[in-house]
Amino acid sequence: MRRKSVSVAMAAYNGEKYIQDQMVSILKQLKMEDELLISLDFSTDHTEEIVYSLAKEDKRIHIVQGPGLGAIQNFENAINLAKNEIIFLADQDDYWLPGKVDRVLKEFEDDNVKVVMHDASIVDENLNVLHESFFKYRKVRLGIRENILKNSYMGCCMAFTQELKNEFLPFPKRIPMHDQWIGLVGELTGKNVLIPEVYLLYRRHEDNETNLKHSGFSQMVKWRVDLYKEVEKFKKHRELLKSEQ
Repeated sequence: MRRKSVSVAMAAYNGEKYIQDQMVSILKQLKMEDELLISLDFSTDHTEEIVYSLAKEDKRIHIVQGPGLGAIQNFENAINLAKNEIIFLADQDDYWLPGKVDRVLKEFEDDNVKVVMHDASIVDENLNVLHESFFKYRKVRLGIRENILKNSYMGCCMAFTQELKNEFLPFPKRIPMHDQWIGLVGELTGKNVLIPEVYLLYRRHEDNETNLKHSGFSQMVKWRVDLYKEVEKFKKHRELLKSEQ
């Protein structure tokens, strides 16, 4: 069976500490027809120099100007411009382990699969393991209701089809995180798959440590209500399209 082409959509901003190692770990797994597309928000460190230096040496790296409106919009920009059949998301500070791309692509041999997510080990800034399994740490599971109440979807471990992006873009204004929305839309339109093997080192450091912590109770309630409303709106829109066919 022909291997599907791959786009890796990365959002970059002030990532000089780790972005080179991450880019190299990604490029090792890409074919010549694949791409690493980086939406680069204006940075105050040396991120731009690092990214453009690597791009001069590797034509698979494509750099576009980011919108400068935060992480969600930066990822939306990268995803929107990604051109290949399967789109992987990548943070600037993690590290891809060997075999990630090939293992994920196997799941997309089933045309019903919309989103694939694999496990990761949570590590510190020096890649020392803090938790062997993100899946176990977060009690990851599928399910629309389950992932509105407690999100399991993590973009850095996620890939999805080119067709799916036409369903979830543009991102609704009220969603708390883009990866949660992508996962939910995948479940609403097809089948999502969880791969139990670890294929990524998910780096925690002083700049992103709060990502594993909860927001305030009132904020979390608001996010869940807003997300539920967006899911219901999405379902009604699809039902309307079906009735018009």
